[in-house]
Amino acid sequence: MQIWPAIDLRGGKCVRLQQGDYQRETIFGEDPLAMARHLVEQGAEYLHLVDLDGARDGKPANLESIAAIAQAVDIPCELGGGIREEQAIAELLELGLSRLVIGTQAVAKPDWFREMCHRFPHKMALGIDARDGWVATHGWLETSQLRGTELARQFADEPVAAIIFTDIATDGMLAGPNIESLVEMRQATRLPLIASGGVTTAADVSRLEEISVDGCIIGRSLYEGKITLAEVYAALG
Repeated sequence: MQIWPAIDLRGGKCVRLQQGDYQRETIFGEDPLAMARHLVEQGAEYLHLVDLDGARDGKPANLESIAAIAQAVDIPCELGGGIREEQAIAELLELGLSRLVIGTQAVAKPDWFREMCHRFPHKMALGIDARDGWVATHGWLETSQLRGTELARQFADEPVAAIIFTDIATDGMLAGPNIESLVEMRQATRLPLIASGGVTTAADVSRLEEISVDGCIIGRSLYEGKITLAEVYAALG
């Protein structure tokens, strides 16, 4: 199972939000590149980057930090947040990012997302952020009338790199992942499934492996010392 430590960027700093609330922010580092290097030193094999300013504003914002990380570390990095145009996709991939996470535009313009998947095969990950099962968009500020599982099924036969499924209620709350929702999503798609939100303990990681999730994103629990990457890898079968 792939382990993706998260680096959330806002205003050039490394932060975490609780349940996606921009008013509930904790700053964990002034230097995102230093944080990326630290995670690699701790054994990270992948990095999940989130441009929080981009998610809210609809266009990539923390490009300096993103470029510095992508060029400095020799492991796959994925980025989500505000990626809504083909030109941005091309430019971000040229920076050295391995894949990009598209959420809002996949909901608003499914044909466009399908086209991007074929133009950049296996470079586009589908970001499904759900609140009580309903897809949230625009940096989680809006909730759609679309079920997360329904969105996953729309792109079942496309060259999508993975589905990044985030349960908003558990994100940043250190209370464990929403296993019920993840099982439902696992049953809805054969695409690689990456779980995000609430992963806090080694037992959480083991439980995700048991339900055949292909990977998980871990954020606040690493920054607050609730778990180490060594403990995470030890928990894997």
